Amino acid sequence: MRAPLFVVFEGPDGSGTSTQCQILCDRLRSAGHDITQTREPGGTKAGERIRSLVLDEDLEDLDHLVELFLYAASRRQLLQQVIEPALAGGKPVISDRYAASSYAYQGAGRGLGSEVVELVNDLATGGREPDATILLDLPMQLAGERRSRRGGRRDRIEAAGDGLQERVSLAYRQMAERDRERILLLDASPGVEEVATSVTRSLDARFPRFPYR
Repeated sequence: MRAPLFVVFEGPDGSGTSTQCQILCDRLRSAGHDITQTREPGGTKAGERIRSLVLDEDLEDLDHLVELFLYAASRRQLLQQVIEPALAGGKPVISDRYAASSYAYQGAGRGLGSEVVELVNDLATGGREPDATILLDLPMQLAGERRSRRGGRRDRIEAAGDGLQERVSLAYRQMAERDRERILLLDASPGVEEVATSVTRSLDARFPRFPYR
């Protein structure tokens, strides 16, 4: 029996994780695959409520450790309610963000450190890791321009400023250096369709029977 894969998109704000996740899921569905698509924070009724809270710009005084706990709570609920049942049922899972986000945003971006994040992540995930992480990387200036073009009200993370985003980007690159087998680092600077092609080629090269092992 083919084992389903768990694939995650990661990257700094403006890198296009949501867009590329959607494109990949649409491609897989068009090819006849029954997949589970989700996102963090969110993906469940409880998770979406946590998302509204943790991204609310009005809560500018939210403690960084509380922020980490909220993301972990959403992650735990998502894992138990959606991810694990899907994988157990033979359905591949494609997620817009997962545990690596906490290392980048709360560990590096907020300065909590990797040891604290690792402790909380281990409790939240029970050791469940993605089979592959698509890390979308791009220059900070371009990321900022893309965030500006989106318009609308900034969320709490975006409102934290360029310093946080720079620390996040560096942390992601360091993760990719440490785990080249699991993390696929891709240049997100080109247009949407070109990046989508890179995503597809990278996954197909790593997993010839993608979205299965």
